[in-house]
Amino acid sequence: MKVVYSDTHKDHDPQLFMVRGKLKRSNEQPERAFRLLAAVEQEGHQVVPADDFGAGPRAAIHTPEYLRFLETAHARWQLLDDPSDEVMPNIHPFPGQPCTYPESVVGQAGFHMGDNACSIGAHTWAAATASAHLATHAAQLVMDGERAAYALCRPPGHHAYADRANGFCYLNNVAIAAQHLRQKHARVAILDIDVHHGNGTQGIFYRRADVLTISLHGDPRHFTPFFVGHAHEHGEGEGLGYNINKPMARGTDLDGYLPALQDACDSIRAFAPGALVVALGLDAHERDPYKWMRITTPGFALLMAEIARLGLPTVLVQEGGYLSDDLGPNLASALRGFASAA
Repeated sequence: MKVVYSDTHKDHDPQLFMVRGKLKRSNEQPERAFRLLAAVEQEGHQVVPADDFGAGPRAAIHTPEYLRFLETAHARWQLLDDPSDEVMPNIHPFPGQPCTYPESVVGQAGFHMGDNACSIGAHTWAAATASAHLATHAAQLVMDGERAAYALCRPPGHHAYADRANGFCYLNNVAIAAQHLRQKHARVAILDIDVHHGNGTQGIFYRRADVLTISLHGDPRHFTPFFVGHAHEHGEGEGLGYNINKPMARGTDLDGYLPALQDACDSIRAFAPGALVVALGLDAHERDPYKWMRITTPGFALLMAEIARLGLPTVLVQEGGYLSDDLGPNLASALRGFASAA
């Protein structure tokens, strides 16, 4: 399988991450991508660089105001009196109340940053745009005839909304890949198997019928992102019925997960898309730092084989999966499983 990778991400190393009121270094560290890269190289996959697809793919998903903010926020933040090294919001608009778009970068940070897990440093914009190019390039490879391609994206993207960063994510790589595939395919499906709900992806496509979004994730009644990802969220307007959430209880293992995945695959078959994008989170692993689910390393092979049996041109986009000795083996297992049934 062709693996699309860039080392542009290496200088994006967020230091500000608020967890239960305490600041710590982000879980989303450069070492993640280095371990994933080592795994695919050891497995013999072909690593290719990404082309620069320009601003078009990201502009097809994200608002102009948001893109301008992401590109300029860090430099503008440094002009404030006594600024932090990274942009982090301290105020947010209230839902349902009148809201005027702010001129101040402090106000814009609150408007465009959904939480305290997506601080913006000097190299964030370059890393995020490069990550989006990886996803676009993998989608282009599939459009050009590859059965599947894997985008080793960092930073990840599935929590990013059209106008808001969130949960380590800035540009929604999965959504960008799906929209790029729409140039060739009338319908595209997105299947998100990250342990966290793909809330940004859901938000982007919630009123659309041409992109089916399905997410299997930790139950948001007790797990981030809390406010969305519940089973009753089915889409709105033209998109009604084209969003499916499958929340999972804490401790769900392969025996509990596989039937939900099989049901999701049946929904994808019924939708009959021309291509599939998989948000490949590896953080459902039993020893991932988030420790919500209990998928084993061999279990990822079985899950990905189930997905491969859909027989669709498939773009695999890296999402979560955090530092542990199991991270590389989990990816190797997932890709082997996919190849075994492709």
